[in-house]
Amino acid sequence: MTVFDKPLSRRMVLKAGSALAGGALLPAGLVLPALAADHPALGTYPAGSSGDSVFVGVSVPRTGTYAAAGEDLIKGYELALEHLNAGHELMHKISPNIKKGVLGKTVKHGVADSEAKPNTAVQALSKFISENKAVMMTGSVSSAEAVADNKLAEREKVIYLPGITGSNDTTGKDCVRYSFRECFYAETAAKAIAPVLIKNLGKNKKIAFLTPDYTYGHTVRQSMEEHLKAGGWTVATNQISPLGTTDFSSYLLNVANSGADVVININFGRDAVLSIKQAKDFGIIGKMKLAVPYISPFLAKEVGPEIMEGVFAATDYWWTLEDKYPLAKMFNAAFRAKYNYNPEWGANLAYMQIAMWADAVERAKSFYPPDVIKAYEAGFKVQSTVGEVWFRGADHQLVRPVVIIRAKKASDMKGADDYYDVVDVVAGEGLMQAPDAFGCKLGDYV
Repeated sequence: MTVFDKPLSRRMVLKAGSALAGGALLPAGLVLPALAADHPALGTYPAGSSGDSVFVGVSVPRTGTYAAAGEDLIKGYELALEHLNAGHELMHKISPNIKKGVLGKTVKHGVADSEAKPNTAVQALSKFISENKAVMMTGSVSSAEAVADNKLAEREKVIYLPGITGSNDTTGKDCVRYSFRECFYAETAAKAIAPVLIKNLGKNKKIAFLTPDYTYGHTVRQSMEEHLKAGGWTVATNQISPLGTTDFSSYLLNVANSGADVVININFGRDAVLSIKQAKDFGIIGKMKLAVPYISPFLAKEVGPEIMEGVFAATDYWWTLEDKYPLAKMFNAAFRAKYNYNPEWGANLAYMQIAMWADAVERAKSFYPPDVIKAYEAGFKVQSTVGEVWFRGADHQLVRPVVIIRAKKASDMKGADDYYDVVDVVAGEGLMQAPDAFGCKLGDYV
């Protein structure tokens, strides 16, 4: 029986500590194991990490309006886990303490279809906890599912790493101690792109918003409206549509009659594709400029460069950043070798979430959730595919840049995936609100 098979009593630990304090010496070269065994059972600890492998549960939409983004995330997760278990050079550059696996344990995983529905996502992750003793959960494309998963993580005391989630609320009023977000979000997207829009499209413009009716859509709209005020921009109309809308004609008719100069489309996934194509059919695109503050992976490919030409957007990552960041070049090369095309931002996000989790666990030297959380909260700076990044301890939001892109003319594309020019890479720290500005109050560790 190892020290990890049965928790040590607190009395035993205190006695051991007293002996050391009293001058007892360890034999030369002997290293005591971490006293993680003294921790009480919590969440899936220690059962989930007692063997030679650990399990992580992935829940992303594989059907419905956000399915393409979900599949993109899966590719990033699977490449990361492959690299982690092999001790790949790229993974080692982000998480320098790893060898193969995490703390010497192979990382296994399972994937479930969340359908971008909060209840379905929670059911899937709950099953991973109960049946597989998952030590970590990850995934989401809808912020509604991310917020629901946050609450599950807090209740079950299992760490959750959101996938794509743009709402301010995820690390704002719905933040929890057990969740850490990698991606940019409404406030940082708006603060990064608003000056670009004002500079390039002019002052005193009238906006028509196309807004999906849930936490992501509403917080992006609020942040965009707030930051565009600096240029005298005002709202002509805000058209709110249910998630999964297929016919946007009634909303677009109101946009066409609004007198707006610029359409700011906040829809994501298939909703973004359909609403933009239908806006073109309505004659709106051409008469009004289009901007996308939170762009979907594959949007330009699915809509086409003829419609997207000149459109400004904000994103987490674009593959041509390999010219600026060495780790982006390594990531792109590995992704292309496995999947035969250039990675989108969801895949990069997923890879980074796995790598930074491995780094936090290795620095904690334990899978005990509060120890891992405190390793995250220490603000340790990590080398990433977009430069140096770190998590804020106060709200568990990654401090990372926002990438501003502009869609190219079809004639300017140098290859099949060359849809955008990178206009700017805006440093993250100056884009972020005070940690408590959106109501974040982290819960207890135990």
